[in-house]
Amino acid sequence: MQIMNGASMHIATPPPLSLYVHLPWCIQKCPYCDFNSHELRGDLPESRYIQALRADLESALPWVWGRRIRSVFFGGGTPSLLSERGMEECLNTIRTLLPLSPDAEITLEANPGTFEGARFGAYRRAGINRLSIGIQSFHDPHLKALGRIHDADAARRAVDIAAHHFDNFNLDLMYGLPDQTLDQALADIDVALACQPTHLSCYQLTLEPNTPFHHHPPPLPGHDLVAQMGEVIGRRLGDEGFDHYETSAFAKPGFRCAHNLNYWTFGDYLGIGAGAHSKLSFQDKIVRQMRHKHPEAYMKAVAQGNAVQETQEVDIEAAPFEFMMNALRLCEGVPADLYTARTGLPLLPIIPTLDQVESLGLITRDWQRIRPTLRGQLFLNELLQYFLPEAP
Repeated sequence: MQIMNGASMHIATPPPLSLYVHLPWCIQKCPYCDFNSHELRGDLPESRYIQALRADLESALPWVWGRRIRSVFFGGGTPSLLSERGMEECLNTIRTLLPLSPDAEITLEANPGTFEGARFGAYRRAGINRLSIGIQSFHDPHLKALGRIHDADAARRAVDIAAHHFDNFNLDLMYGLPDQTLDQALADIDVALACQPTHLSCYQLTLEPNTPFHHHPPPLPGHDLVAQMGEVIGRRLGDEGFDHYETSAFAKPGFRCAHNLNYWTFGDYLGIGAGAHSKLSFQDKIVRQMRHKHPEAYMKAVAQGNAVQETQEVDIEAAPFEFMMNALRLCEGVPADLYTARTGLPLLPIIPTLDQVESLGLITRDWQRIRPTLRGQLFLNELLQYFLPEAP
């Protein structure tokens, strides 16, 4: 697919802006995980890292000057390793340096092996208003196979603590686990529903490159069984009043994840912390950045005034793919005019590609919306290939 020669970006209005804060340490690295996370050896260097986060944010202010933050997400790693005082200091720094919307969604990722009632009560008082808990499964053999540090009882205790302090929390679950049956996958969903979360994220286990599972694959269920799991899970959650609004996300009415929705609608985000990524829009360009990945390298680089390891502009030819890679994860798609608003490019040059994928039954569209069909959702990677610069 080719964008017309001489095209240039013109972004009339900056998109919404979110803040992502990365804490890169885990108690133990899971064999399926390809995130920038590192096993904690010794004590958490909390004070040094929080100082680095503040210096990183201060140095990034010219990139986002005057823009309001709509959501904040503490991801990892395991951000719930931070002490109560450390979390309060982080949030106070954010409020001091950035204009934070009064109703901003502020999410903290947490793992059941790090839950303490007093700590999570303090997180809530500090300003965290949404939790995302990495349960993955309520079945002990599957948790062991995944290398998780918690068992099913710890998972339930974590949810009890979350429900006591938060009225908005997500549970992460995985299916297609080693030797998992359909009944076991549904049993996890039933236990999760009994916990009364406001949001569920249900991911298929995939073997990501450069992970132990990729090098030594466990015995996974067959493709047809995994597809059946996804289909049955979706129906079950729909029957319980959950809206399937994104490929892996289900929400009770009014509880869609605002931070992730900003990603899927090609909004902007500033990422601070080791290995964090940013996407920032300007009138004539879109810039991506990546911080130094290793925690020690990151803290040293920040001390030298150089937290950012890579900065590059989004190529005009790649912009359609980048936009669609996010937008077509949304089950109801996006407004057609959002493409121009977010990329600064006219829709006209990609209409032949839209016609092509629509003729293949992968999307539906009218003058108002572009949305993936069920077939398009199931074959999303194939659908996105048509928007690559080298696609025919």
